[in-house]
Amino acid sequence: GETEWNAVNKVLGRTDIPLNDEGIKQAHEIARSLKDIKIDIFLCSPLCRTRQTADAISDETGIRYTIDDRLIEQDYGRFEGVDRTDREYQSAKREYFVRYPGGESFFDLAARVYPLIEELGDTNALLVTHGGICRIICSYFEDMGNEEFVQFAQGNCEVRMYP
Repeated sequence: GETEWNAVNKVLGRTDIPLNDEGIKQAHEIARSLKDIKIDIFLCSPLCRTRQTADAISDETGIRYTIDDRLIEQDYGRFEGVDRTDREYQSAKREYFVRYPGGESFFDLAARVYPLIEELGDTNALLVTHGGICRIICSYFEDMGNEEFVQFAQGNCEVRMYP
């Protein structure tokens, strides 16, 4: 769900801020939409904004979740909190194998997220996580060119299903 930083277009990685009022509303809406979906395993990032979303889903569905640290958002290092349109950030975002100064690279993310996806196998897994992690999950299931990868965006409380 949306946070204050999302609303003002700031890069939000591991800064642990809660959902705003709109984000709480989104979390409850998505929870209702998932009520009748078969979920075998329910995993969540440890950050409070994802736990708030997972709590809403759990309350609605009765399914309990497990925190999985591999789902924590990318560490954007010194770009944490800058405007998403910042020229330096946009340039660094295109250096896939280079770590953000003080943070992680996309390769680092793939190294922790791909094995999780493989562990889940054919289970119907619900992962409550973050945009950067969703980009990596999408790249696991779909071929993406460089620009498509950089431009990937996951909406707040958007559900994507993969085979």
